Amino acid sequence: MKTPSILAAALALSACVATAEPRAIEGPVRMGQIAYVNGPRVRPEKLIEDSRCPMNARCVWAGRAIVRAAVTTGSGTRRIDLTLGKPERVADGMLTLVSITPERVAGAQPKPAPYRFAFEFAGGL
Repeated sequence: MKTPSILAAALALSACVATAEPRAIEGPVRMGQIAYVNGPRVRPEKLIEDSRCPMNARCVWAGRAIVRAAVTTGSGTRRIDLTLGKPERVADGMLTLVSITPERVAGAQPKPAPYRFAFEFAGGL
């Protein structure tokens, strides 16, 4: 009877599809998406702080933004808190959170969903 072997093959194939890692992309990613950054893969997990000066305000302090991200390299995955514009050592290079959009606006608090994050990696340092 061929039905059980066809069913077993279909179940095995569906298990492979269900456990496949999401495809990494370049350029700004949303929370939970994986960014391919010239070697490492970076997945923003949580916005820790966003005290950036709103674009329509004058501030004494520019503020900062911190994102917790899972960073995967050849040696495994670790979680790092990345501060906007501040390079962090990762593997054989430096990983930087280079932008967060949208910009903050005085009087408005965007929900975490619309945020997009861009990263750069300078290897061989």
